[in-house]
Parts: sequence; C-alpha cells; structure tokens
Amino acid sequence: MSDRTPALLVKLGRFPQLHGGLGVVRTLGRMGVPAYAMVEDPLTPAALSRHLAGRFVRPTTGREDPSELVSALVRIGREIGRPTVAVAEGDEAAVLLAENADRLAEWFVLPPVPPALPRTLASKEGLHQVCQEYGVPTPRTRSPVDRAELAAVSREWGFPVVLKDREPFTKLNDSAMGHTTVVHDEAELLARCGAAESLSVIVQEYIPLEVAEEWFTHLYCGAGGRPRLVFTGHKLRSWPPGSGLTTRARARPNTVLATLAAELCRAIGYCGIADLDWRFDRRDGRYKLVDFNPRFGQQFRLFTTARKLDVVRAMYLDLTGRAITDGAQIHGRGFIVGNLDAVSVTVDTWRERRVPAPLSRRNLERAWLSRDDPVPAVAEAVRFSGTVARRLTKPLRTRVASGGPAP
Repeated sequence: MSDRTPALLVKLGRFPQLHGGLGVVRTLGRMGVPAYAMVEDPLTPAALSRHLAGRFVRPTTGREDPSELVSALVRIGREIGRPTVAVAEGDEAAVLLAENADRLAEWFVLPPVPPALPRTLASKEGLHQVCQEYGVPTPRTRSPVDRAELAAVSREWGFPVVLKDREPFTKLNDSAMGHTTVVHDEAELLARCGAAESLSVIVQEYIPLEVAEEWFTHLYCGAGGRPRLVFTGHKLRSWPPGSGLTTRARARPNTVLATLAAELCRAIGYCGIADLDWRFDRRDGRYKLVDFNPRFGQQFRLFTTARKLDVVRAMYLDLTGRAITDGAQIHGRGFIVGNLDAVSVTVDTWRERRVPAPLSRRNLERAWLSRDDPVPAVAEAVRFSGTVARRLTKPLRTRVASGGPAP
C-alpha cells in the first residue's frame, strides 16, 4: 500500500454509469495514490477498476438530511483511518463538502473555498446574479414563480427556450427537469413542468447551434482564487444532442476564454476544481457562460499537460503540499464516450438525414476503454445494454402494468 495521502471520490445520488468518477480513480491510482470511492453497488464500473484501493457501498438519493450525509462521510473517514483528500463528483457533493468543511476537517482535506460559494455557483439563479455583478456575458435568464410567468416569458423570447433546475439538489428530488432541457413549443413547456403551480426551474434564452459554438474551461484554483491550471476545449457532440453530456470533444487553445474563466474565479475567490460551460454566440461575438460546476467535469481527462497533470492531480498535489509544476496544455487531444456518442451520431443522422462528418481518432482519450483497466468497460457495456433494453420495452411494460393488451 502506498504511503501517500489517500483520496476519496464523494458521490451523492444514483448515477452509476457516469464516467468521470472512473477517470478520477484511474488518474490518481496511476500516480500511486490510494484511491477510494463511494459507489451505488459493488458492480458499478468505478467499483471494478484495478486502480481502486477500496470501495464504500453507500447508495444515497441526495434527499437525506445533510447531517446524516456528513455523519456517513465521517464514518468512511474513520474506516480509511487517516486524513484523505475528498474529490466531489457532482454539484451536490461539492456543496455538501464546502458547507460542512469544519465538521469534516478531522478526516478530510478540502480546498479552502468560501463555504457558501459552491451552492451559489451551482444555482442557475445564483450564477446569473454572479455574472451580472462581475460583468460576465450570459444568456438572458429568468426565474419564473409559476407556470403562467414561465409561459409568458417563453412567448416573449420565442421558442425554443432552455429549462434548467434552479438549485443544486433539485434534480435529485424528483424535479421535472433532471438535466438541461430544450423545449420547442408551449405545450411541451407546460408538460415538462407538470401540474404544480410553483416552479423550481429557470428559463434561459436559447442560442441556436447554427450560430453558436460550445466550449468549456476546466480549472484548478488555489487559495484565494489563484488559477493554477487552466484548460480550454471545444465540445463537438453531446447526449442529448445540443444540451447534454459531452460525448465527443477536442482540446483546443483559446486564450480569450481561458482569461475570462481565470479572471472570474480570481474575482469571486473560488478555490478548487471548476468546470465552466460556455456558448460562443456568433451574432455578437461573445462567449456566454451557461454553467459553472464547482467540481470536475465528466470529460476532465481530455485535458493534460506535458507533465501529465490534469485538474484532479493538480488539486491533489496542492492539497498535500506538493508543487504543481508548470506545463502547457497538450492541444489536439480528443475525448469520446463511445456508447453515448454512437447514440448521438445515430440521432443526428436521423434528424439531419445525413451522416455527420468523421472526426479524428488520433490521440483519443476514451471514457471507458483502457488497456491497463479493461473490466470497467465490460461492466458499462452490460449496464448500458440493460438501460437500452428497459427503455425500448417501457411502452410494453407500461401497457401490461395498466391491464391493457400486449401488442
């Protein structure tokens, strides 16, 4: 066992098929760090990685009382038995760690971020206020109080519009959204929001992909908001298309965007890993911030320096008192989530009635496949097949459950 400070992947909610946590386990494990993870069950892809030092099967919903979740983390800290670097997977985990840093300090090493800041940044309403205060371009955003105001704003702006959960933890609490959703007419808008009059969503101006480019910045900032590592990349495909998880991306230099992200983090005093999503609007030539995630992005392994530093490694080194060696971002690297990218390509081909142009496969980081760690890819293939089967048979199962005849 390594004598290095261990690390723990902290997760709230159930999303066993997200690949970012596996990336954390792999990148730290390859450094010789004892990497532990909270997992939903023993057969999740991350739980089966050869780079994992230990797993804690702690299924959560995110709806638990925060004190209960903190107590569970303290028990895990005691089981590990020594101070451990905590790595948040998901906005909710980042908020929980920041707001309870004092209670967790006995067992966990955390970035010295202002306790209330991650919740503000993960809140779509809070982020919009931050952007207005610091002069950061962002799409028009409103927080409607009821369905009538939501419909009125959408009619005023014109469809399509974007709906998002207003606050972190909402998507873990049976929210109507669950993820960023593009709606194309009023009937779809009202159906998405359900029957409740009070709303927990924001409505945002839609910037058409025909006049836009999707970019992101991944950063690690040290104490006081000092940017220590800044990466920029271009999103090429996503699932769902146009609004979801990155399935194909490329690392590309963008000094304007790197400066925007670094200056914002410095101004607000953000400390830790951050994943910022931007949309470049060709109509006015501005990069507009659409999301600030106070944790690693699922595609963080797209980015590395010549010295093999990514944002997770940088945070680990900084929090354990080691130097972060300077190094330029390696450009031209690609990233792919193979199973979801295949679905995205299929849907785009059907919608556009043409096959998308092929993308370079050189210097490609794969979310699941890895020569030195093959089992997680097999586990994901099994789970993904099950997910597809359940979705394809859902109409039949619903009809049978309601007593109707099978087709």
